[in-house]
Amino acid sequence: MELLDGKKLSSDLKDEIQAEVRHLTAAGHRKPHLVAILVGNNPASMTYVASKVKACNRVGFASTEMLYPDDITEAFLLRKIGSLNADPDVDGILVQLPLPAHISENKVLEAIAPERDVDGFHPVNIGRMVKGLPSTWPATPAGVLEMLIRYKIETVGKVAVIIGKSNIVGTPMRILLSGDHPGGNATTISCDIYTSKAGNLAHFTRQADILVVATGVPNLIRGDMVKEGATVVDVGINRIEDKSNTKGYKIVGDVAFDEVAPKCSYITPVPGGVGPMTIAMLLQNTLKLYKKQLGIDS
Repeated sequence: MELLDGKKLSSDLKDEIQAEVRHLTAAGHRKPHLVAILVGNNPASMTYVASKVKACNRVGFASTEMLYPDDITEAFLLRKIGSLNADPDVDGILVQLPLPAHISENKVLEAIAPERDVDGFHPVNIGRMVKGLPSTWPATPAGVLEMLIRYKIETVGKVAVIIGKSNIVGTPMRILLSGDHPGGNATTISCDIYTSKAGNLAHFTRQADILVVATGVPNLIRGDMVKEGATVVDVGINRIEDKSNTKGYKIVGDVAFDEVAPKCSYITPVPGGVGPMTIAMLLQNTLKLYKKQLGIDS
């Protein structure tokens, strides 16, 4: 069993991005610029945004945090996004989710211009991804694919089972694993809560050469649900009570690691697996959008 070390791999990716940014700025170009918008004071969201800003500083990007109270209007936020779309010095725009209930996430995400959509959530980017055209891919699925590629895990013709159908992870993960590109051309099976309710989730997970789990259900996947030699990618990050821990809780994934790991060829730890890769791919997306806007060849 080998760990898919997202922490180390993301650090390597950041080093590569930093080197490219240094080369570009030395040639007289401005820095890539990412704008992060946060509405409200959700502690988890604040932590995520802070980590993204820190990562920007690490690789030499310019970054801007735009923090607003949770009582701003939807119209105000849409106007702000419109002005950022028109700013030639802005390369990527992300709006941290979730948003307050009175603001439509769909309206906000669709308001971000596709060429500024660093999260890859705009319908234009999703549509181009489905058609196999150049586009910005959602960061978490892109990070999983990058991990498989860099660890030289074969995907062509392999059975990949994805548990979860969210628009952020599950659905784009299925599209990317089945697509005709490096890290793709797998035979994909998509499972969700209804598969679990029907009582046959294990029937599918035991077929998986590559199992990607993104449900938010702690320890959903047990040792008897995984076949020998599988690659298991755990996207879940769950906080559960643990009175033996000084914090009063511990972080676990959607996979019962101690049970599943001995059966695997490769497995991601939680934390330190997919999470760091998400931020690294967000930086990579920003760099690609920056180069496209400035007309710089890759």
